[in-house]
Amino acid sequence: MSVGVSLDQQWARIRGRLKEEVGEIAYRSWLQPLSVASLVGGEVCIVVPTRFMRDWVLTHYADRIRALWSGENPEVQSIDVIVASTNPPAALVADNDDIDDDRPAPAPRAAESRSAESRPAPRPAPPPRPSDFGFSAEPAPSTVYTSASYGGASDESPNAIPAILEDRSDLSAALDPRFTFENFVVGKPNELAHAAARRVADATTVTFNPLFLYGGVGLGKTHLMHALAWQIRKNDPNRKVLYLSAEKFMYQFIRALRFKDTMAFKQQFRSVDVLMIDDVQFISGKDSTQEEFFHTFNALVDQNRQVIISADKSPSDLEGMEERLRSRLGWGLVADIHPTTYELRLGILQAKADALQASIPMKVLEFLAHKITSNVRELEGALNRIVAHAELVGRSISLETTQEVLHDLLRANDRRVTIDEIQKRVAEHYNIRVADMHSARRARAVARPRQIAMYLAKQLTARSLPEIGRKFGGRDHTTVMHAVKKVDELRATDPSFAEDVELLRRMLES
Repeated sequence: MSVGVSLDQQWARIRGRLKEEVGEIAYRSWLQPLSVASLVGGEVCIVVPTRFMRDWVLTHYADRIRALWSGENPEVQSIDVIVASTNPPAALVADNDDIDDDRPAPAPRAAESRSAESRPAPRPAPPPRPSDFGFSAEPAPSTVYTSASYGGASDESPNAIPAILEDRSDLSAALDPRFTFENFVVGKPNELAHAAARRVADATTVTFNPLFLYGGVGLGKTHLMHALAWQIRKNDPNRKVLYLSAEKFMYQFIRALRFKDTMAFKQQFRSVDVLMIDDVQFISGKDSTQEEFFHTFNALVDQNRQVIISADKSPSDLEGMEERLRSRLGWGLVADIHPTTYELRLGILQAKADALQASIPMKVLEFLAHKITSNVRELEGALNRIVAHAELVGRSISLETTQEVLHDLLRANDRRVTIDEIQKRVAEHYNIRVADMHSARRARAVARPRQIAMYLAKQLTARSLPEIGRKFGGRDHTTVMHAVKKVDELRATDPSFAEDVELLRRMLES
C-alpha cells in the first residue's frame, strides 16, 4: 500500500521527537529501522525488519509512539507493528537488561497474517554466516551447534551452519604466557590470594567454591586468574577450563537471546569443569545477565564444578548486584589483594628488570618503588619506558634520565612539601620510627637520618631554622645549622651518601 505524504510527514515529526527523548544510540538501534505502512480505521501499521525488533518495540516504545501519533493526528487510536523484511538487524545493542531470556517466541499477530495476504511472501531469512561472528565455517570437533538460526532455517541452504555457539577454545579468552605462578611476586598484600589460587589450581577436588579474588586496579587479579588457568590445564589437560570476562559472558548471553537459543548457551556454560569469570562487577545493574549468571553458578556448584571469579570489590560491596547473587559469591573463599607495599613494589621491579635482562641501578628501582604507588601496571609501564628510552636513545639509565623520561608521572603537584612528610619519608627510607626524629637518641643509626631530614627541611621548605628545630623535638636552631653543614660535608666526600640524599630529595619534590 502506498504511503500518503501527510502520513510520512507525521511520522517524520514523531521520529524527531522520539530521537530527542531516547537518545542517538537507542534511536539508531531500535527506531530508525521502522517505517510506516498505512493508516486504516484509526490503526497505524508500522513495519520492522525482524521479529526480535518487533517484540522490543512493542514492549518499550509502542505506548509512547501511539501517544505521540494521537497528538499529531486525533484519528489514530492504536498502532500495530508487523515484520516485513528478510534482512537481519545491522547492529546488536550492547545491553538488554529487561529482556526475559526464557520467554517463548510470541505467536504471529493477526496483523502479520493480514499484511501477508496483501503482499508477496518474503523469502526466509538466511542463517548468519559463521564469519560474521568471528569463527571458521569449518566446525572444530568440540564445537556444539544447534538447530536454531536467526529468522528460521533457509530452505535454499539446508546444510548451512546456524552456529550460535562458538568452539570453546574460541570463546575462552587468550591466556597471557607471562602470567604464571612462577612470575607472580608474592608479598604480604597478596599472599592470601596467591595461596588460595595455588590450592585451587593444584587440588584434585573442589576446595573453595567459588574462589572470589578482589582488589583494586592493577594489583594482580588478572595475573592470578591466568596463572590458575595455566596451572589447571598443566595438571590435567582433559579438564574443560573456560576463562572469559564478564563482558563477554554478557555478549554471549545477548547473542543467544537474539537468536532465541538460550538452551544452547546454558549447555555450553554448564558443561565445563572450571568456569572463570574476570571483572564480574561489569554485570552490575544488568538484571537479565545477572539472572542467567545466577542459574549458571548454581548449576555448576550443584555439579561440584569449580567457579573462580574476580572483581574490584568484595561481594558485599558490589553495587547493582542482586542480594541473592552477592550471597552466592561470598559462599566460598573471598581473598582480597591489598595495595602494594614498598618492599613488594621493589621486588616486582627487580623481577621485571631480570625478565627484561636490563641493567638498572638499584637507586633507580628504589626511586620508582617509592614514587609510583598506584598500581603494578603503571609501575611496570614506567620501567618499560625507561628501558626502551635507554635502548633507543643510547643513554645510560640514571636518576636524572628516569625523572626526565617519566616527567608526566613524576611531575610535582601543587602541594607544598611539609616537614612531617620529610620526616616520614626519611624514616621509612632508613627503617627507623618517625618518633626517632623527635627523640633525644644520639646513636648514628638515628642521628644521621635525623640530620638528613633537617637538611631536606631547610632545602625544600620555607620554614626558618628555629621552626625546623622545634619540629625535631624542640631542638635549637644551631643544631639544625650543624646538621645542614654535616650533610653538605658528607655529600662532598661520600658518593653513596650523596646518592641517598639526592634520591630522597627527588622523591619529595616529584
